[in-house]
Amino acid sequence: MRIDDGRLTATGTQLGVTPSAYRVDYSLRTGAEFVAKRLELSVLHEGRLGRRLIVRHPDGIWTADDRPLPELEGALDFDLHNSPVFNSTPYLRHSMGAGGEARDMVMAFVTVPDLNVKRSDQRYTPLGNATVNYTSGDFTADIHFDSDGLVTLYEDYLERV
Repeated sequence: MRIDDGRLTATGTQLGVTPSAYRVDYSLRTGAEFVAKRLELSVLHEGRLGRRLIVRHPDGIWTADDRPLPELEGALDFDLHNSPVFNSTPYLRHSMGAGGEARDMVMAFVTVPDLNVKRSDQRYTPLGNATVNYTSGDFTADIHFDSDGLVTLYEDYLERV
């Protein structure tokens, strides 16, 4: 992962067992101010390999494999299920570490292992001390970040090791 001049690039691998064993590899790139630019994904699930390319174009139009996604109008971030690195981009863009106002955001949420893309309305409420309360639907959790803006603890869900 690299954070440089208001941009984040990251590659990662996610292994999962639900609904059955899968592997997802991703390459994330943001543009200026940590705004989504490109997310390349591949998944190995039930012996099949799938791929997805999601792009937020400079004019704000979203596509998945060149198919328009008008439901993502206004989204500035990717969010890959079970991958906390994607919580860093809104946190960094809005400098939430010291506190501030709650922010409602639209995300391009990618489900795994099917790699479907859908709109996700999320709320980030800065709590100070590099912690935010995250809410989406009926799910809520406090997320803790390090001094670089990367998730260290997603309470009752994930912890960086």
